[in-house]
Amino acid sequence: MSQAVGINFKKSSIDALIAGFMALILFGPIVGVVLDGYGFNAEFGRVAWMVGIVVVGRFIMSSFFQTEKGKALAFRYANNNEGVEVLPPGHKSKMVWIIPLVIVIGLVLPFIASKYILTVVILGLIYVLLGLGLNIVVGLAGLLDLGFVGFYAIGAYGLALGYENLGLGFWSMLPIAAIMAAVAGAILGFPVLRMHGDYLAIVTLGFGEIIRLILTNWASFTHGPNGVSAPLPTLFGLEFKRRSSDGQTFHEFFNLPYDSAYKYMFVYLILFVVVWAVLFIKHRLVKMPIGRAWEALREDEIACRSLGLNHVLVKLSAFMLGASTGGLAGVFFASYQGFVNPSSFTFFESALILAIVVLGGMGSTLGVVIAAFCLTVLPEVLREFAEYRVLMFGILMVVMMIWKPRGIVRVTRTGFAARKGVVK
Repeated sequence: MSQAVGINFKKSSIDALIAGFMALILFGPIVGVVLDGYGFNAEFGRVAWMVGIVVVGRFIMSSFFQTEKGKALAFRYANNNEGVEVLPPGHKSKMVWIIPLVIVIGLVLPFIASKYILTVVILGLIYVLLGLGLNIVVGLAGLLDLGFVGFYAIGAYGLALGYENLGLGFWSMLPIAAIMAAVAGAILGFPVLRMHGDYLAIVTLGFGEIIRLILTNWASFTHGPNGVSAPLPTLFGLEFKRRSSDGQTFHEFFNLPYDSAYKYMFVYLILFVVVWAVLFIKHRLVKMPIGRAWEALREDEIACRSLGLNHVLVKLSAFMLGASTGGLAGVFFASYQGFVNPSSFTFFESALILAIVVLGGMGSTLGVVIAAFCLTVLPEVLREFAEYRVLMFGILMVVMMIWKPRGIVRVTRTGFAARKGVVK
C-alpha cells in the first residue's frame, strides 16, 4: 500500500523519532526542570506533550512531502525565484488606494481608541522607525548590523540628558538626536569599511554593547542603572502635565478636564507624521542613484567598485541614514516612556529589530511595517503566554526561513518599456 501512494512509512517513522529525540534534548532541561527555591521539580508531563507534538508533526510532514503534492510543493519553494519581482511597465499599484485609507484611519484612531490601544500602537510605530532604519543598512546595503540598538539609545539618552543639562526639549532634540546618531553611524562606519559578514556583525555587536556599558557605568553623567527622566512633549509651550510651574498646561489653555491620554494622543500624531515622512524619503532614496548604489553594494561589492562607485561613501551613507532614523525613534521612545535606563537597550532589542527586517523582507518597506506591528502588537495580545514568548518567536523565525526566506513581502520593481526604434 505504501508503494501505491508513494509513502515510505519507515522513513517517516525514523524522521519522527529523530525529531522527537532532538526535541527531548532541547525541551527537557528548559521545560522539564522547574526551580523551586534551592531545589527543583521535574515536570515530565509538559516535556512529554511537547515531544509528542513534535513527533506527530514531523511524521505527518515527512509523509506529506513524499506524496506528489508534497514533492511539487517542496520543488516549488526550492526553485522559486524569491528575488526582486519585476512588474510589467505601466503597472499601477493597489497601494495608491490603500495609502489614503490608512492615513485617514491613522488620523482618526487616537480620538476613538482607548489609552492602552494607543500606547501599543505608539510602540509599534517606534519599531517601524527602527525597522526602516535598519532596513537601509541590512536590507538595502547588505551590511549586517547587530548593534543598531546603540543608535536607539543615543536618541533616547540625548533627549533625557539634553533636557537635564542644557534645558533642550522634545522639539529641539528631535533633529539634534538624528544628527548625533548619524555622526555615531559615521564613527562606526569608518573602522568597518573593509569588513564583511560575520566580522562586520561582531564589530557592530561590540558597538552596541559599548554604548550600553557606557550608559551603565558612567553614573556621574548618565545616572547609571537608575536611569534618567525624559521631558514630556509640548505644544507651543503648553505642557501635558496636571500642573505646570512655568506656564499654562494644555488642558487649562483649552478649558478641558485633565486626561493623561492627551500626551499619548499628541505623541502618536507627531510620530505618525514622522513615520510617513521617513517612508516617503526612503521610497524616494531607493529610486535615486544612492539607492541603486546600496543595492549594488549588497549584491556584489567587487562589481560595485569596478563600476566606479565609491564604496566608502555608499557604506557611510547607509550607516548614517539608518542611524539617524534610529536616533529619531529613540527620542520618541524616551518621550513616550518619560524615563530611560540601560535595560531598555540590550542585545535582545537589536535582535528584535533585525528580526523585523528579516521577517518583513530584506529591502521591503511594506514588509517591515507589517512585521514591526506583528512582533510588537502580538506579544501584548498574547500576554497569557508570556513564558513562551521567546519560544514562539524562535518557532516563527524557523517557519519563516523555511517557507518565506525572502520575508513576508517581496521587493518589487516596475520594468521599463523599450523606446520606439530600439532593437529588442
